[in-house]
Amino acid sequence: MSVTIETIIQKIGDWQGRQVEARALSGGLTNTNYQVTVDGTPYFVRVPGESTDLLAINRQNEYYNSKAAAEAGVGPQVLYHLPEYDVMVLEFITGQTMSNQALSAPGMPTRIAQSLKLLHAGPRFLTDFNMFRVTEFYLGIVNEYKVHIPEDFIERMSKVKQIEQAMLVHPLSSVPCNNDLLAENYIDDGKMLRLIDFEYSGNNDPTFELANTCQELQYDDARIQEMCQAYFGKVTPALLARIKLNMIMSDVGWTLWAAIQAKISKIEYDFWGWAVERWSRAVEKMDSPAFSGWISDASA
Repeated sequence: MSVTIETIIQKIGDWQGRQVEARALSGGLTNTNYQVTVDGTPYFVRVPGESTDLLAINRQNEYYNSKAAAEAGVGPQVLYHLPEYDVMVLEFITGQTMSNQALSAPGMPTRIAQSLKLLHAGPRFLTDFNMFRVTEFYLGIVNEYKVHIPEDFIERMSKVKQIEQAMLVHPLSSVPCNNDLLAENYIDDGKMLRLIDFEYSGNNDPTFELANTCQELQYDDARIQEMCQAYFGKVTPALLARIKLNMIMSDVGWTLWAAIQAKISKIEYDFWGWAVERWSRAVEKMDSPAFSGWISDASA
């Protein structure tokens, strides 16, 4: 159900009779976001996009997990919730919205690991997240809605099965993960890197969380090893292999996400270009001479 920002403002009793100003924020790839200032106090308002159920987004899960992430000390506080519209009003975090360049600065992988450890040690999330299952769900949407995907996608699913089998040999305990930490989902408040946007959050293998953000930030091996050391307190071939393989899975899943968005989204954005970029990165790693070594090390 679509809703205007004016309707949302009218629904929040605490804001009535006060000076309220709203402005749209740029950058959202799924939703429409606003900064609403009430008597000088800023709030962040997230209005869901249409048909996001096709993207495997569960709004009840997002609300529950957003509150849990705030309790863990890394996510913004959830201040108001309008369940009839799936709208959340969140604490407006004042700080620097990060970029790939900013997060490539010295020491940033360690700072990211510190924030992730706080989230992962926090309250369990409502549901689990598994990119292998999400990929299967997306392929179902692709078939039902005749979504265009890269031509060689299906034939490479045998590599995806190899990755999952390797991961299952010595599985890690799941922890509450964001699962979608591209650069813009970090905000530096001057003290720590806060995490936002828990649409895809769920309990998951922690190496997927590290891998997803390393892949989105295009980290080199030195930065990946720094993050691994800061998070786990050690760097081993098995942990690095899990991260490398999950970097592939991150791009496999988000390739389909972007292809579906290219079909259904009303947001002005080159989603197909996004899909092509992520698929090319996944293919490069699948075809790497190191792939078989990662499979062996993750299984060892």
